Amino acid sequence: MKLSTRNQIKATVTSVSQGEAIANVEMDAGGQRLVASITVEAARELGLEAGREVTALIKASDVMVAVE
Repeated sequence: MKLSTRNQIKATVTSVSQGEAIANVEMDAGGQRLVASITVEAARELGLEAGREVTALIKASDVMVAVE
């Protein structure tokens, strides 16, 4: 599958916390922690569980930068 999304980060799922409708998927991307909130249905369909190799696709309309 080819995607137009340029921010593609290989990661490993470290945990999946499911609520009623939303699942928080925690990932390790080379020592950086990423968290995605997706539907429980999507998490189940993708078979997400700790240890699963995934690609995080990031599409953001805004990027903020802060300094001290």
